[in-house]
Amino acid sequence: MGFLDNFEKRLERGVNMAFARTFRSGLQPVELTSALRREMDTKAAVVSRDRILTPNAFTLRMAPTDYTRMSGMGDALTDELTSFVNTHARTQRYQFAGAVSIDLASDPALATGVLEIESGNVKQDVAWAPVIDINGQRHNLGHARTVVGRGSEADITVNDSGISRRHVEIAWDGRRGEARDLGSTNGSKLNGQPLSRSVLEPGDVITAGRTRIVFNVVPRSGGHS
Repeated sequence: MGFLDNFEKRLERGVNMAFARTFRSGLQPVELTSALRREMDTKAAVVSRDRILTPNAFTLRMAPTDYTRMSGMGDALTDELTSFVNTHARTQRYQFAGAVSIDLASDPALATGVLEIESGNVKQDVAWAPVIDINGQRHNLGHARTVVGRGSEADITVNDSGISRRHVEIAWDGRRGEARDLGSTNGSKLNGQPLSRSVLEPGDVITAGRTRIVFNVVPRSGGHS
C-alpha cells in the first residue's frame, strides 16, 4: 500500500512504544491494535462498487487486571487506538457508518492477557470537533486558526527549544483541517514529509522539534439512530 501502509505501521509501532513502560505484563498494546486490524479486515463488507463498509464501534473486553492498567491511561490510549483505526481504514479504503468509538470493558470471566473484541456498524448523528494531541495531552481547537509554538504569543505553548516561537498553524473551517508551517527555523514535517501547507486527515502526525502533534476529528455529541 506504499506510503500510507508504511505510515500505518509506524503509527502501530508508536502506539506500542508509547505505552511499553506501563504494560510490562498481561495485554500489550500490540495485541489491541492487531485485534482491531483483524476485526476490521474480517468484517469488511463490499456494499457497492466503491463502498466497503467496516465496523466503527468496538468493545475490547479484558480481564480486570488488564482493564485497570489500560483504563488508567485515560483518553491517551483510546485516542491512539482511534487514530490507528482511522488510518487503517484510510489505507484499505474502508468506510464507516458513523464515528469511530472504542470502549474498554472489564470481564471477570477472562484470564489475564486474554482479549475478546466485539464490533458493529453504528449509524450516528454526530457533531464533529477537531482536536490535537501534543505529546499525549489533548487540546480542543476552539478557533478557526490555532498557532502552536514556543512563545507566549502562540495559542498553545510548547516547552521545546527545537521549535520557533510561532511554529505551525492549524486551521479548521468546520469541515476539514489544514496545517501550515509559519516559516519556522527548523521546519515541520507531516507524516514524515516536509510540511509547507497541507490538508489534514484524522490521524495525521505533525512533528516539530521534539514535539509530536496528532490531529483528529472526534464526535462531541450524537445518538444512535
